[in-house]
Amino acid sequence: MQPKLLLVIAVFFAFGFQKHNLDGREVLKKMYDRYSTKWYRTFTFNQTTEVYRNDTLRHTETWYEAVMFPDKFRIDFGPTDSGNAVIYKGDSVSIFRQGKLRGVRKDENDLTFILGGMYFMPFDKVLEKIQGYGYDITKSHEDEWKGNPVYVVGANMGEDTLNQLWIDRKNLYVVRMLTFNDNRKEEGIFENQISLGSGWTETKVHFYINNKLIQVETYHDCKAGMDLDPRIFEASEFGKVYWQK
Repeated sequence: MQPKLLLVIAVFFAFGFQKHNLDGREVLKKMYDRYSTKWYRTFTFNQTTEVYRNDTLRHTETWYEAVMFPDKFRIDFGPTDSGNAVIYKGDSVSIFRQGKLRGVRKDENDLTFILGGMYFMPFDKVLEKIQGYGYDITKSHEDEWKGNPVYVVGANMGEDTLNQLWIDRKNLYVVRMLTFNDNRKEEGIFENQISLGSGWTETKVHFYINNKLIQVETYHDCKAGMDLDPRIFEASEFGKVYWQK
């Protein structure tokens, strides 16, 4: 065989058969195709919330939470009759203290979207919103997280200060989120996933700011797919209707 031909064949095998690395859009499309017609629309749970300061536990609370995807999320802090809650709806959040509306501000709650809401919107809208949250969807690489293979959307290998989502390669759920803004690093770690219908939920979450632990969440009594009265997400109906006592 001619030496030149050998060189051509060597180059072909070196580059022609390299594994294709998906870009971020392709990873998101895999997630979307897997779950967009299957993910549960409603979800309720209660949560043990451990609040930390300087990595030291300060206090523990119980929160009661309800979700209606794609963009409704309510947290009651303590018993429902305490009147302390927040209601996320669309691109705003309403804040209640002792049964009174204390304020409304713009806050879209990106986690509600990333952890389920994305499966209830057209895919082009999904890409638009993920980009709007500051993720570069043209970038992706493969990595490992706690011994399991993952896709990383938003950064190439070694780009450690870019917003990124770490996604379990087998089950296509989010296991880690990193965001960077004004020298502030925020990290969420999502663990102990359980299957709910044809979707999933994490049941243990750790949040860090600048590598300091600030909150640990443990979910209990997770239920999905039930009928929820949409009025529980209406600020005007606060205190009149609940999903649990």
